[in-house]
Formats: sequence, structure tokens, C-alpha cells
Amino acid sequence: MFVCSCFGVTEAQVRQHADDGACTPRQIASACKAGTDCGSCVRRIQAILGRGACPPRGLVGQGGSVLAGREEFDELGEAA
Repeated sequence: MFVCSCFGVTEAQVRQHADDGACTPRQIASACKAGTDCGSCVRRIQAILGRGACPPRGLVGQGGSVLAGREEFDELGEAA
């Protein structure tokens, strides 16, 4: 089933991006452009992501990386 008609993004694709670490509609948009045109799919994306899709802020940093590519951000911090 299509979630985003503007870019032809399916529910399965949104779920895959979520499994890969996308926790917010903005991160889904960065991964596949869903929600960046007319915006009518943003609520559906939020529903797919659901509550608790990401660890609480207090737990971030205690385990492994939350988002794919976080190493890039770590390298930027070291370069500054």
C-alpha cells in the first residue's frame, strides 16, 4: 500500500527505513522524500513509526548507535 503517492513510497519502504534507524517523519523524509511534497502522508508516517520507535533520550549514548551513519557525526565533532 502506498503511503506517499507523490513519490510512490510504500508502507513497507517506510517500515524498512524505520528498521534502519529512522525515528521521525523528518528522518523518513531524508531517506526517501516521503512527506516532502504535499504533506498529506505525514500523519500516516507518524502512525507507522508509532510511539516508542526510538529509545528515550536518556538511553541514547548508553548503547550502540541509534541512527545509521552516526559515525559521520562523531567524526565531525572530533574535527571541531
